[in-house]
Amino acid sequence: QVQLVESGGGLVQAGGSLRLSCRASGRAFGNYAMGWFRQAPGKEREFVARLRWSNGETTYADSVKERYTISGEYPRYTVYLQMNSLEPDDTGVYYCNAIVAGGVNYWGKGTQVTVSS
Repeated sequence: QVQLVESGGGLVQAGGSLRLSCRASGRAFGNYAMGWFRQAPGKEREFVARLRWSNGETTYADSVKERYTISGEYPRYTVYLQMNSLEPDDTGVYYCNAIVAGGVNYWGKGTQVTVSS
């Protein structure tokens, strides 16, 4: 089992910044990648960003490229999401995700990000 604990959400005005953190604990063996998804009210959960531990490769959704940066600390299995130039459409619950050996996904409980216009 892998436990994911997120922190750093909050309320910010449009144009502002927030930094999310997520730390994985428990069975860390085979932790392949960690990243972030988000879910806005009434919408499906969507991919935001991912960090692959083996080579440091990062992947972003088109909607957040140039504004968000994912980084991480290995072997602490902690990832960060620096979010700049936030827009009201970035509002939602942000979920930390970890992929371990066998393609098993784990999820955090989520942290609320609210961007006011």
